Order: sequence, then structure tokens, then C-alpha cells
Amino acid sequence: MNTFLKSWGEAAYTSLGFFWMALWAFILGYILSSMIQVFVTQSRMQKIMGGSEFKGVLLGTFFGFISSSCSFSALASTKSILKKGASFISSIAFLLASTNLVIELGIIISIFLGWQFVVGEYVGGVLLILISWALVRFINPKKLIKKARKNLDDDSSDHNKNGSESWKEKILNEDSWARVSKKYKMEWQMVWKDVTVGFTIAGIVASFVPDSFFETLFINSGSGNTDFSFWEILQHVIIGPIAAFLTFIGSMGNIPLAALLFGKGVSFAGVMAFIFSDLVVFPVLRINAKYYGWKMSLFILFLLFTALIGTSLLLHYGFNLLEIIPDPSQVIVKNKEYFKLDYTFYLNMAFILFSLYLIYIGFFKKKNIENSMSEMAPKSKLLESIMKYTAFACFFWLSGGLIINYFII
Repeated sequence: MNTFLKSWGEAAYTSLGFFWMALWAFILGYILSSMIQVFVTQSRMQKIMGGSEFKGVLLGTFFGFISSSCSFSALASTKSILKKGASFISSIAFLLASTNLVIELGIIISIFLGWQFVVGEYVGGVLLILISWALVRFINPKKLIKKARKNLDDDSSDHNKNGSESWKEKILNEDSWARVSKKYKMEWQMVWKDVTVGFTIAGIVASFVPDSFFETLFINSGSGNTDFSFWEILQHVIIGPIAAFLTFIGSMGNIPLAALLFGKGVSFAGVMAFIFSDLVVFPVLRINAKYYGWKMSLFILFLLFTALIGTSLLLHYGFNLLEIIPDPSQVIVKNKEYFKLDYTFYLNMAFILFSLYLIYIGFFKKKNIENSMSEMAPKSKLLESIMKYTAFACFFWLSGGLIINYFII
């Protein structure tokens, strides 16, 4: 019993330590995302993405890079962009970039996994787009695309509004910053459940799950091994997305889990595949089916799954050739002092104060300012309820663990 209580306390401490490490990065990322959503309107994106295919892919990648990292927001934006006349592949480029190339994700990865994974994330995001583009050109699914557009034409739920102000006028207007504040609140509303569950699971896995489990799940992992055969790496790359599929957690919440996998000896390719898998989970499959039909949804699943396998393998062997594959020993997830007076503490305090300022501007000084709601993909009420009550259970688990850690053991 004492062993269980000790592990419970360690798990709660680790989960909160992970979150404390990443808090300033979350705040910075979501502030930047909120600013971009207010100062660069979606209708402006749609207007200039309907040209040539190359230009569309390039612009889709850029606009995805400066967009929100929330998968549900990205899915809805992708649907709107495709409906407004952008090519299918430029819409896919936007979708991939908005979930793999965003600034906040890179910051979180740098904290937990190091610079090599940040490079892998951004280079891999570009490779995902290029491989998907090549597959679409090779397969040429004209009938599927035509049918998907017909489904979108029958959908009258797209209500996108655009202000007439330029971004230069907006950035000097206090009302615009009030809208940034409201967008910032929406960003947290979209991710709090995923982040809570993801970080709690990471702490539980770190404290309760033995290394032997990972060595069984991922062939030849563990024990500091970094020498994998091609077939072992391929198995890791395939199992990584399956593990992500079963967690149902978004990309931001999955990063501490990715750090755990790497620390347990999973190959670089397997961990990258796990990180890239936020768009091949069941909720995304269901939403795409609602937008475009099941055939197109399954095609997109095939397209993205194939692209992430190819990307993960290319990254692994490319990094191996350059001799920059990171050492798993650089990832320390247990027995670490998280709460101390260092740069993390001061950054957290600074960004918490800035968050309070945004709250003051948006909800007290300019509380009557309307906020044009970003379109969101239709979430499953059942899954949302499950995630909400799971998050509440996580709060109970964390509270109990902290009491055990500091007052009982």
C-alpha cells in the first residue's frame, strides 16, 4: 500500500512539474495565436489561396504556420478554405501546417525533448505536406474531391465575417486587444481538457508503467538502445500512431507523453510518428466524414498516415546520416526538481501577469466588445463529456497525490 501511495504522490508531482515547465510556453503560444486570429482574418487567407496549385500550397503552409494549433479549429478552417475555392492539396497543406508547424508546439517540444525534435517537427511538417502533395498528384482523386465539394456546397453553416480595418489599424486599437483577450480565453477553453488529461497520464505512466511494457510494445526499445534495424524502426513508426489514436489527446497534451516514450528507449522515428499523429485519431476521422463523406475521410486518413510514416523514416535516417539523432538520456522525467527559482519561474510569472492584463482589458475594461467566434469543427458530445469528466477525475487524482506527497509520505 505504501508503495502505491508513494507512486501516486510521485505521479501527481511529475504531472504538475511537467505543466509548470510548459506553462509560459502555453501562454506565449496562445497569445501569439490569438493575436494572429484577430489581426489576420480567415477571409483574407481564403481570398488569396485560390490561385495556382504551387502558390496555394505555399500560402496554405504559411497561413497554417500562423494559425491556432487546435485540431478542431484547424479542421473547421480547412473546410472553409476548401469551400471558398482553394485547391484540395492547399487545404491539406493548411491543415498539416496548422497542427505541425505552429510556434507554440515548437516551444513545448523544445522544453521536453530538445532542439533536435524541434528541427524534426518543422522539417517533418514540410515533408508531410510534400509527400501528401505527391500522393494526391499520383492518385488524382478527382471524383472524391468533386463529391466532397458537393457536400460542402450543401452545408450552409459557414458564417465567416471580416472586419474592414487593416492589421496596422487594429494593432493600435484597444478594442482589438480586447478581442485578443477573448480569443485567448477561447484557446484555453479548447485545450484545457486535453492538456489536463495528457499531463496527468504522463505522470501516471512515468511512475507506474514499467520499462518492460514499452520494450514489449516497441520492439527492442529500452536499456539505452539506439541501434535499430529498419523493421524495428518501421514497427515503432506504425505503433506510435496507434498509441496516439488510443489516447485521443491533442498535439499539445501529447508532448510530455512523447518525452516519456523517448526516455523509455523508443526510436526517434517512433516518437516523431507519435507527435505527428494528432490528425489520424478517431474524432478527426469522424469530423472529416461529417464534412466530406466517409470515403473522403478515409482517403484523408490514408493520405496522412502514409505521409507520416514516410516522413518519420526520412527524418530518422536523415538525422542519423548527419549524426544528430538525440540521446534518450537527455530526457529526464522523474526525480527532477521542477519548482525552483530559475528562468522557468520568472517566465511563468511574467506571462501570468500578462494574462491577467489581457483578462482585465477583455473582461472588465472592454467587457462589451463583441468577439467574432472562430468556427469550430463539430465535436462529439459523448467524447466531450467523457473528456470533461476524465479531466475532473484528473484534478481529484492530482489533488490527492499532492496531499500524499507533501503531508503523508
